[in-house]
Amino acid sequence: MFAGIEEVDWASMEHAYGPADDVPALLRGLASADPAERERALDGMYGAVHHQGDVYPCTLACIPFLFELVADPWVPDRGDIVELLTSIGGIDLGKDDEEELDEDEAEGAANFAMAAAAVSAGAEVFFALLADEDPGVRLSAPLALAALHDEPARVLALLRARLAAERDEEVRLALIEAAGRLALRHRPLAAPVADWLGRLAGDAGSPGLRLAALAQLARCAPGALPGDVVPVVTGLLGQLRPSPSGPGATRARPVEPPGPGAEAAPATLRGQVQALSAEETAGRAAPWTADLLRTLHAGLDDRVSERAALLADQLRSPEPWQRLDAVRMSDRLIGGWRGSYAELVRLLGEQLAAPEPRLGQAASQLLEGLYGLAAPAADALAERVAADPGAWVRSGPDGRARLGSAVTALARLGDPRALPALSAALAHPLVPAEVESGIARLGEAARPLAGALRQRLGDAVLGEGAYDRAGPLLGALTALRAGEAAPEVLRVLRGAQEPGSDLLRTAALRALAAFGPAARCAVPELRALLRRTGTVEAAEAAGALWAVEGDADAVLPALLAGLAAWDVGARHAAVGVVGRLGGRAAAGAAPLRELLRDGNLWLRVDAAAALWEVSGRAEESVPVLLAAWEQNHRVRVRVAECLARMRAAGAGSDAARVLLAELTSVRRHNAPEGAYGSHDTYTDEKLLALCRRALPGNTGKEPT
Repeated sequence: MFAGIEEVDWASMEHAYGPADDVPALLRGLASADPAERERALDGMYGAVHHQGDVYPCTLACIPFLFELVADPWVPDRGDIVELLTSIGGIDLGKDDEEELDEDEAEGAANFAMAAAAVSAGAEVFFALLADEDPGVRLSAPLALAALHDEPARVLALLRARLAAERDEEVRLALIEAAGRLALRHRPLAAPVADWLGRLAGDAGSPGLRLAALAQLARCAPGALPGDVVPVVTGLLGQLRPSPSGPGATRARPVEPPGPGAEAAPATLRGQVQALSAEETAGRAAPWTADLLRTLHAGLDDRVSERAALLADQLRSPEPWQRLDAVRMSDRLIGGWRGSYAELVRLLGEQLAAPEPRLGQAASQLLEGLYGLAAPAADALAERVAADPGAWVRSGPDGRARLGSAVTALARLGDPRALPALSAALAHPLVPAEVESGIARLGEAARPLAGALRQRLGDAVLGEGAYDRAGPLLGALTALRAGEAAPEVLRVLRGAQEPGSDLLRTAALRALAAFGPAARCAVPELRALLRRTGTVEAAEAAGALWAVEGDADAVLPALLAGLAAWDVGARHAAVGVVGRLGGRAAAGAAPLRELLRDGNLWLRVDAAAALWEVSGRAEESVPVLLAAWEQNHRVRVRVAECLARMRAAGAGSDAARVLLAELTSVRRHNAPEGAYGSHDTYTDEKLLALCRRALPGNTGKEPT
């Protein structure tokens, strides 16, 4: 084994962390009799030689030796090496990708192509591994064949034949998954694969196998799913739930204890990930069920009602792990798709009282991001908050405090039952940032907290880090329009003179603007700041002074200077204030028209809105707003706000067409493939409400 390994000029090559002269030792480590050494070697291969999926010249040089290891039945853990080869050779680059590559990327693409060719050329060895004595090898070989071999029809025939002989349940599921992968990679095989999967799903076989067949059917041929897919899947899940005895009570494969003298598992990154995975699946009757259901949900795509029904059934399960999986999948569903979720949210609320702590925590974190959609769980949230005062405020690993997720969720509903927790948070040494949004959502119900907010702001130490201490307090007082706090806010404005205090000064100025005439004590400071023409501070001071005195002539010169400022932040601040002045700022119409062509999209949108406020003419602004709508989905809420105020979406107009298209879309506007932000569901629901408000008459689309 490893013949010729020393003849390779490893030192001339590099991997992610420098010279590749350590690669021979890694390859030999993969064949070690010591599990700890094998783990370190595999971690090094993924961490350096195949770092984050990259392929280097040294990665290519490893391929023949990895095949040697796979073919040797005396090498332990060959399934891991099969997976490594599959990852190295399984990356496809389309023509569109290749056309967009720069010089460095082109070199990387060439490496990927050579790796795919080299691994595919040796993929014949994987056929023999389908019947290997090691179940870990049999588990990895099907996907390797499906991803790498260039004779897909032959692969499918052998997968089907092997399924009849295989007795290990997880390996059988891997064979089904490989068939789905074949159908996706080779579309001419989609019909025969779908036919086979459909028959497997309808057979009286094991519930896990039938569920796997349905999941892959949803993935490669969703149109072939049975019409009663929801009751079929819920029935299979019921069979997979643990019971004292009976069919379907599949148990996870036990972990083999280390032999005498074996080293403890190494503290590798890969080892840590595996340890977390093992902890997650420990005690589960069928630990692979969650992956099958995720695949099924991905295939069902926009069939929201069916997906919600499946999750509701899981949330009623007596098995806490099935409920935990359902909570996590509900997060993806609700965050990505619009629909009616009242019953699902109510069931999520029931999980807050579960004895399993991870289940309650996952549910409260999900509800935290739903804002108004969490209303069906309000009572459950209130009970959770009242029952656990110790969880009202938590300290993170960085020492910062944050509100507990159940408190935040309840406050975001505007529920007064969150007030005791918010009051307790105001006594914390560092007030959690979430207090600001919680009080804003509660509105007048949070008025009793104004005194505590004033006191904390008055005691806040200014200087370095002052924004973290005072920012949430200023935001909360702004939301309450608590004019009695003007002296404390003025103290912050005067004291925020350290470099980097811009955000704090802006927050103070906006608080004073919200207070209106009650902030008259700040007039001298505001007039002084007006003289800093062309700055954010001057524009914000103009807004505050206008709110206090109502004298447009006194602030307009500073605002006009701000509209012409070189700093985009100053222009943006000035635009916002000019819009609030409306027709009294007619002199700002011409510079606002200039800003409609500004390079900053958000500035163009706000300039268009301000121009309408100033001139009352929607025809100049609407085309700019609609163009921005198409260019960046993140700006749509702002555009919809403007259109709702303008009443410019008459029947048959371009604005009406755009708004109706948004209302009839099932996909959330800000949820592309992949992760989404913690506020995205709230933002999308706000967009829908604004679209309905902007359209005259009945849109035919009820609130979600």
